[in-house]
Amino acid sequence: MRIVWGLSPVVMPSLLQLLLLLLGTMCQLGLAMPSEERHRLRNQVVEMFDHAYQNYMDHAYPADELMPLTCRGRVRGLEPSRGDVDDALGKFSLTLIDSLDTLALLNKTAEFEAAVRRVLKDVRLDNDVVVSVFETNIRVLGGLLGGHSMAVLLREGGRHMLWYRDELLHMAKDLGLRLLPAFNTSSGLPYPRVNLRYGVQGPESRTGTETDTCTACAGTIILEFAALSRFTGDPVFEDHARRALDFLWEKRQRNSNLVGTTINIHSGEWVRRDSGVGAGIDSYYEYLLKAYVLLGDDLFLQRFNIHYASIMKYISQPPLLLDVHIHKPLLPARTWMDSLLAFFPGLQVLKGDIRPAIETHEMLYQVTKKHNFLPEAFTTDFRVHWAQHPLRPEFAESTYFLYKATRDPYYLEAGRTVLENLNRFARVPCGFAAMKDVRTGSHEDRMDSFFLAEMFKYLYLLFADEEDLPFDVEDYIFTTEAHLLPLSLSTALRVQAPPAGNGTALPPAGEELDDSNFEWTCPNTRLLFPDPSFPRTLREPIRSAVDKSCHVAASRSSEPGIGRAPLRARDFMASNPEHLELLRRMGVSLIHLKDGRVQLVQHATQAVSPVAAEDGMRFMQEMMELSSQQQKEQLPPRAVQIVSHPFFGRVVLTAGPAQFGTDLSKSSTGVQGSVVVAEPYSGCAELGNAALVAGRIALLQRGQCMFAEKARNIQKAGAIGGIVIDDNEGSSSDTAPLFQMAGDGRSTDDVTLPLLFLFHKEGNILLEALREYREVEVLLSDKARDRAATLYKGKALPSYLQNSGDPDGQEGDCTPVEEDHTAPSPSAPVEQSQATIREEDEPTVGKEEPGAEDKSGDGEEGVEPAEDGDSNSQSIDSLLADWKEDLEAFQQMEKDEL
Repeated sequence: MRIVWGLSPVVMPSLLQLLLLLLGTMCQLGLAMPSEERHRLRNQVVEMFDHAYQNYMDHAYPADELMPLTCRGRVRGLEPSRGDVDDALGKFSLTLIDSLDTLALLNKTAEFEAAVRRVLKDVRLDNDVVVSVFETNIRVLGGLLGGHSMAVLLREGGRHMLWYRDELLHMAKDLGLRLLPAFNTSSGLPYPRVNLRYGVQGPESRTGTETDTCTACAGTIILEFAALSRFTGDPVFEDHARRALDFLWEKRQRNSNLVGTTINIHSGEWVRRDSGVGAGIDSYYEYLLKAYVLLGDDLFLQRFNIHYASIMKYISQPPLLLDVHIHKPLLPARTWMDSLLAFFPGLQVLKGDIRPAIETHEMLYQVTKKHNFLPEAFTTDFRVHWAQHPLRPEFAESTYFLYKATRDPYYLEAGRTVLENLNRFARVPCGFAAMKDVRTGSHEDRMDSFFLAEMFKYLYLLFADEEDLPFDVEDYIFTTEAHLLPLSLSTALRVQAPPAGNGTALPPAGEELDDSNFEWTCPNTRLLFPDPSFPRTLREPIRSAVDKSCHVAASRSSEPGIGRAPLRARDFMASNPEHLELLRRMGVSLIHLKDGRVQLVQHATQAVSPVAAEDGMRFMQEMMELSSQQQKEQLPPRAVQIVSHPFFGRVVLTAGPAQFGTDLSKSSTGVQGSVVVAEPYSGCAELGNAALVAGRIALLQRGQCMFAEKARNIQKAGAIGGIVIDDNEGSSSDTAPLFQMAGDGRSTDDVTLPLLFLFHKEGNILLEALREYREVEVLLSDKARDRAATLYKGKALPSYLQNSGDPDGQEGDCTPVEEDHTAPSPSAPVEQSQATIREEDEPTVGKEEPGAEDKSGDGEEGVEPAEDGDSNSQSIDSLLADWKEDLEAFQQMEKDEL
């Protein structure tokens, strides 16, 4: 394949030798691989292909594909359906057809000739089966045309295939005619599926009702259809492919010059408006540039360069390639990348844009080394998003083209990595099995035909010398399925001119195209990189970013806008000023709600850069995932029961549970102990009063660090439990939903004590009790243990009221103590909704009980406790009457519930 894809076909021969000479004089970045090692790897590629191909022929043929784990063929209808993936299977020996020109390239002439005879003898194309137009075009039609090209080449050599009379081409035309009914739409965009026997019309076709197709599905037709037209002289195929491309170009978003992922084939409306260079769009861009090379039509180059400029402006954030919205191209559409975009560095090489190709390829290489294969999708911080890997060849493709452009032996090492990982992790006795999960190394029982069509071509070309090849690959162009089409087709003039009125932006007749709009030639890579070490300087920061153990990668995590999220959701603290500043840079604002929660809102336009906006979107997605994960298991409320004198279990506070630590529902006794305020109150550092906390239950304030960190700090101090009190003034369990404390995203198995959460008003009841009495003992449990209960509205019981129940005062010391300066003062009256004394087992959730009427007469709920000796206090008789009335109401409520 020619490296000078940007050159007009007229000037290619005159500049090719000079360009290759300049490329060849580039200094090598590292030691060159010895020729013996290259030859060993070349031979290993051939052996691996033999292993895959022979197992297909022995165990699967004439089925479409091999199932390498069970050593049998995959026949559509006989195996469980895999959905759209099976649309590539048409009962036409797919893997054999897809492998034809690979056999020829690997010098397996006898096997190629035998394979062609098998195809002509055994393969039928009139099967009553619905297939993907896209897959059938690139794999089967492309395979037949590539096989025909090789057969003609061998026949013209005078030693092989002398019997061949263009039979593969006749089959290709037959298949092309069977695909044509799919193009019978008002837009010219093809239906996504077609019945090989019945087309798209009528009930027998079982298709033709679809309304949407992907951009790549409609825009990856021109190479195969144009080649078919120029091989056969029938213009109908090329005309239909051009019409589809014209329509897609017309429907591009005019401001961003980007296309969406999915389009309505009838109305032309974009169904999915996200735009990238990966799945759904990838080969549309590829075919615009390659159509220019193959057909010599400047129109395709013009369109490609306009698209490419927008890709580099909006989608390319080296080394990342991130999807955006076509109408708001500065707004990222997602926070992960799919593996199909790995072809793009190779396309950039053909374009002549080497620097971003090096950067993106290096990122992909480091991800490959991290996970052994490219995951089907991975996040912007290079973690697995979709864990599958169906042995895709796009990374090997880009590796080959970068080596051709730079002759840097670094890319030979990258190819060696691909080869070795295939042998180590994917090779099985009956072929090579796709990876079901790159993290675990588990296999899937599939070996797609593209593995033989593409992977072994690119690896063989990477390690082979020119004399190893049976023909000059510079005379051919690779399709997206790596099938070989001769560049000589560019001299086969079209029989029919393009239809008028297609909306293209060509200048009037007689005027030349404006060369300033796009480049015509590849730049000289030696002038681009005068410093031999320059490509290495491009790669090293990217390698560090992927390797999380690298210091550079760690430093990147503190600053948004360079490819990694600056702040992880699990680390976020709303009270941390540095975190708030990072959020601001990412366009994320924080709103405090009245119930104590915080709400995050992102406005991408307010971010400091597009990359920072993407980081913000990723942070928001992580936060939603973290919230969803925390809500998967809704735990019931817990109880904090004040059991010490003078409460004796009659005050029960509704508490929120933690998703870590001791599970109180599995404890028959709960955890009981005296409470003490931790120092610092936040519990976010090593406790200064550890001796006092040891053996007790620590009181902590919410904020400044993760709940799990608080638990670890008090556990280290020897606490037997902890209670976190909300720092949001006014929050209450009667107005806010149950709050569950989540972990910190890491393992919390080391936390072995119970941790409960009290809203602000409930927490103040406990703090007020601690201020008034020397010792306050509580029971942390899944439900209250004391059934002898009465209802009391107000703060903790005053001492003179306790003495009324014990005239001798022998229950204990009721003398108020001086205020504990470590306990924060309550900021609001404590209401009935936060404190209940009960006769039932289940803790209340903070709602006012029926029958507990307001007795204050002025709308104030509850009774202010009197101070000892205060003559203005309510009389004991009055209070006892209140209690008796409330108790009767409570007992009546219990009967009603029963």
